Amino acid sequence: MMVEKILEKLKITSLNQMQEETLAASKTGSDLVLLAPTGSGKTLGFLLPVLQNLKKDVAGVQALVLVPSRELALQIEMVFRQMSTGFKVNCCYGGHPVKTERNNFEQPPAVLIGTPGRIAYHLRHENFDESGITTLVLDEFDKALEFGFQEDMSYIIRKLLSLKQRILTSATSMEEIPDFTGISKPVEINFLKDAAVAPDLKLKKVLTTAEDKLPTLLKLICKVGHKNMLIFCNHRETVDRISDLLIDQDLSHDIFHGGMEQDERERALLKFRNGSIKILITTDLASRGLDIPEVECIIHYQLPYTEDAFLHRNGRTARMNAKGTAYLIVADDEKYPFLKGDIELEALKGNFSLPRDSEWQTLYIAAGKKDKVNKIDIVGLLLKKGGLQKEDVGLIEVKDQASYVAVKRKMVNSILGALTNERIKNKKVKIEIAM
Repeated sequence: MMVEKILEKLKITSLNQMQEETLAASKTGSDLVLLAPTGSGKTLGFLLPVLQNLKKDVAGVQALVLVPSRELALQIEMVFRQMSTGFKVNCCYGGHPVKTERNNFEQPPAVLIGTPGRIAYHLRHENFDESGITTLVLDEFDKALEFGFQEDMSYIIRKLLSLKQRILTSATSMEEIPDFTGISKPVEINFLKDAAVAPDLKLKKVLTTAEDKLPTLLKLICKVGHKNMLIFCNHRETVDRISDLLIDQDLSHDIFHGGMEQDERERALLKFRNGSIKILITTDLASRGLDIPEVECIIHYQLPYTEDAFLHRNGRTARMNAKGTAYLIVADDEKYPFLKGDIELEALKGNFSLPRDSEWQTLYIAAGKKDKVNKIDIVGLLLKKGGLQKEDVGLIEVKDQASYVAVKRKMVNSILGALTNERIKNKKVKIEIAM
């Protein structure tokens, strides 16, 4: 498939330098090691070589992408679907029904994306045939090692006897690549120090005391106003404490951390992605590998313990060619060796009103891919029966068992009233506000 057509589907004008170099290097058939910061477009960087290796007349799984987190798996799947290549793609990860995944293997995808634990499970149970896999991608490999996936990855790679090309990506430089990857004499594409993908990021420091941290945060949120913001904390308990404060203020937001159920986490990201909520409070779980577009500012409520973690958090903003601001809320007695030079102080003098709710709100529809429902069905329902105009409908995401759609908040009550007894694909479905 022509690269131009894919870029058109993804609404991208051209490949960046890193993506061009990766695609060119992949054509030699060599193993690749791609080193590039979060937000530089690594996903498309490796998906184009994967696509280049796929053959239309071959049945079964041809490419395997291993990732350290479920959210990253879902994000890569979404990008590949948006590319509209004609090849089937599926996702496997912990927390997703095994039965659904097994059913998907009855007509196996050309591209399989998954977490090492779940892919290893399917291999042990012989749920899919791995003998046709010729391309392997180890995405965010440094993070996968950090999460302790070495044993599962090693087992999986030993089972792949037909591999012709291995692609490893990492957001940090690697002194040596473990032998179990089977990567030999790779072409290294290193953009970690490259100015072309360095973010246009402004750092600002907000001084406070330990006792005043929460009220300082609230004032900063009010000053920042209606921008999309990620608030980073070191602990889940802190995320929940800030959430309680914002609930007391009736301030629309969501939370994201490892203690939540998988579907809650997916819903939080989805609502942040479609603009229904503008404030997401999170741990470092959201600092890497997630496609959260146009985050205009980062707030470090607690600074991380290492410079590496600090850089990854900041990588969520000022992505590609955009600009962004990272605010550091620092108490008098806190010292961080990785904060270098003078950082501009942000004063919080004056009174600031609470940001208003987003103009969008997310609706939940109790039907998805398994019900043969697609985006066109949902748009048709909202426009013909719900009385909406095209501009009243935002991002639509269709999952296995459910669908989510952003609609203009002011229209929600009238839509819900109009669609009370409506059907999709001749099936009466529940439609409600996504909580």
